[in-house]
Amino acid sequence: MKKLLRQVSRSFYLTLQILPHTIKPQLSIAYLLARAADTIADTGLVQVRKRMEALLQLRKCIEETAAGRSVPLPDFGVLAEAQNESEGEGTPAERTLLQNLGLVLDVLASFTEKDRQRVRDVLLTITHGQELDLIRFGSASASQIVSIDTEEGLDEYIYCVAGCVGEFWTKMCRAYPLSGVPLNDEKMQEDGIRFGKGLQLVNILRDLPKDLHQGRCYIPKDHLEQHGLKPHQLLDPSKMDRLYPLYLRYLKQAEDYLSDGWRYTTTIPVHHIRIRLACSWPILIGVRTLRQLYSDNVLDDHHRVKLSRHDMRRLILRSTVLYPFPGIWKQLFEKVKQETLVQG
Repeated sequence: MKKLLRQVSRSFYLTLQILPHTIKPQLSIAYLLARAADTIADTGLVQVRKRMEALLQLRKCIEETAAGRSVPLPDFGVLAEAQNESEGEGTPAERTLLQNLGLVLDVLASFTEKDRQRVRDVLLTITHGQELDLIRFGSASASQIVSIDTEEGLDEYIYCVAGCVGEFWTKMCRAYPLSGVPLNDEKMQEDGIRFGKGLQLVNILRDLPKDLHQGRCYIPKDHLEQHGLKPHQLLDPSKMDRLYPLYLRYLKQAEDYLSDGWRYTTTIPVHHIRIRLACSWPILIGVRTLRQLYSDNVLDDHHRVKLSRHDMRRLILRSTVLYPFPGIWKQLFEKVKQETLVQG
């Protein structure tokens, strides 16, 4: 599983590896199953109807496994073979993941009943969000761009595919390493959800041109209309000036969500080093990504914003080296945020 995780995850692999051993397996398996579902939903070379069938089949396998029942794994061969990096559709690592789903489900089956239920619950929510995506964007293309209609639709989507992960993460931590620690559970759950939503919103804002070329627009249609824009116009980089006030609003919203994620992180007692660092890394990577998005023309798909491995490692090293100095470490998010604002 460790090798498979490293292959399919660019940055989250490091976060998973530093987690306490009491929750690392459950979070790792949940991630692999979510990544497999995402791969199925996004394989454009396969008809939407077949992708939907495969997604629902995978969901059924997860439900049955979580209930302690054995179920034959469907044949995902066509979807696996469609993962070909040279054709711009998926990666060889995603092909390997689909080919090894049986092993992933075997590990899920080995968990306690409560852990299987927690993994099942988060995967049901995630796959529901992916199902909505397939329904909404099933007929979409670069020549027929479909947009999410409203702010409520966007919020539902980012909760389903990421906010629920913060909720799941919190439940796992409270069940094991943070069990018995006096914390405000309601506030932790709320901030955990916003933490996850913030990371997803950063991805949406960064990947806007890529999604547009696939016919998907996650900027709500009603907000675009208020700025005199239609989804297809976002294919034109010169429209960035008109989009920017709305785009800036979402950048600030993502920043606020990540700030709540940082509050979540610093609420965890300081001696839980592994959990704190595991939370801090995606937040710092996210806010550093926002640094670039503030000043770049995101509609220019020839210049996609993407942090280098070197930049990510520097952030990870910075947070690790400063950890023995609690006052300085606690201000690290604000420091990177100020760096963001200077660039904006």
